[in-house]
Amino acid sequence: MIEGQPSRSARGMALHRAAHQLLDSPLVFEDPLALPILGGHAELEIRAQAPWYRANGAIRAFTAVRSRYAEDELKSAVARGVSQVVILGAGLDTFAYRSTLPVRVYEVDGAATQAWKRARLREARITIPNSVVFVPVDFETQTLEEGLRDAGFRSDLPAFFSLLGVVVFLQSSTVMNIAQFVGALPRGSMLVFDYGLPASALDAGQLAEREHIARDLAAGGEPLVSFFDPQELASTLRRFGFAEIEDFGYREMNARYLAGRADGLEVGRNGRRLLRARV
Repeated sequence: MIEGQPSRSARGMALHRAAHQLLDSPLVFEDPLALPILGGHAELEIRAQAPWYRANGAIRAFTAVRSRYAEDELKSAVARGVSQVVILGAGLDTFAYRSTLPVRVYEVDGAATQAWKRARLREARITIPNSVVFVPVDFETQTLEEGLRDAGFRSDLPAFFSLLGVVVFLQSSTVMNIAQFVGALPRGSMLVFDYGLPASALDAGQLAEREHIARDLAAGGEPLVSFFDPQELASTLRRFGFAEIEDFGYREMNARYLAGRADGLEVGRNGRRLLRARV
């Protein structure tokens, strides 16, 4: 990110989540706070650009599906006794402000993005529950363990970690350090994230699309830096202590969450995958 400024990609993904609430039916992912947290102008902005959003439905579909998947897995984790949730790169994620689950939520992000989010919450008159802890961390200069420890996180209890739209922006060593930290937590801890395949696994069309997106993100100070091979990633996660891994791509996403839709909304061949790993 550009120092001192909130994440551009965080706002972009929040707009896609909000557009899903306005433009798609039935909803894959219900988020009644997606529009309010963006401000009163957001609906007008989205409706004015509806043709663009409809033309980019694959991005919106992926954004909705990964949020739905993460929260489905989170509910399962809580049912098994997990009471700590860590959302890395939280951006304008609204889970903590609409959930009734008995959990403590640690929102981890850059300080500028968190200040922006707090301002958005105030303006939207969305109450910050006592169960929410803001943890400002620069993933590239500070360890997640240090930031969470200072915020009161209990490393002796299992926890659920969500990293949506984050991994591609981090150095691979940082991603591995986070995974190793989670893998060392008590049994039942979980990690859910999306990631991109390496260039060697993409066809010409997929590679051209990624390069187009990457140029725009890099111009905003958020270059794409890390991609992973599924087999190598699974092997590393098992070595870190994860016993159960689910990893799937766009075909499985469409079959699980978007089959039979009249509007044709679907995840595109974007080279992105979803992964869930449990200790």
